[in-house]
Amino acid sequence: MAVNTKEDVKENLKFIEELVQQMRDTLLDTRFWIDTGFFAIRIVLIVVVAGIVVKVGQMLIRRFFAIKLKSPMRKSERREKTIIKLLENALKYIVYFSAILAILTEFHIDAKGLLAGAGVLGLAVGFGAQSLVKDVISGFFIIFEDQFGVGDYVRINSGEGTVMEIGLRTTKIALYGGELYTVPNGQIGEVINFSVTNSMVLLDLALSYETDIDHAEELIKDFLKKLPKDRYAEVIGIPEVLGVQSMEPSRILLRIAAETEPVANFGVGRKLRQDLKKFMDQNGIEMPYPRMVIHKENMEGNSYDGGERV
Repeated sequence: MAVNTKEDVKENLKFIEELVQQMRDTLLDTRFWIDTGFFAIRIVLIVVVAGIVVKVGQMLIRRFFAIKLKSPMRKSERREKTIIKLLENALKYIVYFSAILAILTEFHIDAKGLLAGAGVLGLAVGFGAQSLVKDVISGFFIIFEDQFGVGDYVRINSGEGTVMEIGLRTTKIALYGGELYTVPNGQIGEVINFSVTNSMVLLDLALSYETDIDHAEELIKDFLKKLPKDRYAEVIGIPEVLGVQSMEPSRILLRIAAETEPVANFGVGRKLRQDLKKFMDQNGIEMPYPRMVIHKENMEGNSYDGGERV
């Protein structure tokens, strides 16, 4: 048994010596280093070419749509931004996927076998990834039906803000407070798009009951006709005085309507309220405000027994 152990040790030592000698011959072989260098260069070239193709492709996509901007038959700008983003992402995925296959081929890995195996695996995973498929299909419909686009101000589910990105799986919205709201496309229900048509400012102006309504209405109409264009560039046409909206116990509400560019109604409404307040003060148009009236009765006699009124 001891003889067998010595023979095993000798065989192991001989194997190790042969392995070390083989490694030494390989490392000292000039041909090995030349082949390794060319292999590394090919890998680097594949990565570099893929990056260049992505950059050039994205530049050509932007230039193509920049040329279309000058055409009278162009689509809306927000839709073009969405399609540009989608095409750039699709180009990136296709080119990088092709680069990975090329690198695997350099390593003498059968890419066809991997793709066949991936297809079977994908079929199995597909049954458990129905929500992912639903998100992707919903993303296609959102983009091609033009429900909303990048740059639109929308309300989706519980999020309201500006659309930053529309992907095949998720949509990203920048909320008013700076938060980023990400929602899967498959979970998008009702969508309110504020950027498709012009917006409206509905302003209820409170007047006191002592105010001459007809006179105040004429003054306000004249004021609205002379709104400065530089300050109210977003206003379309002349704001209109619709008339008395309601009569409340302490005030009369006069409604004013102004059409603005999409999503400009918030800023225009703030400026219009400020300028109307100054105008009303200058023209003596009284606005109602809470008042307290105190009646004081003079009493004679002892306060403990109530006294007598004077």
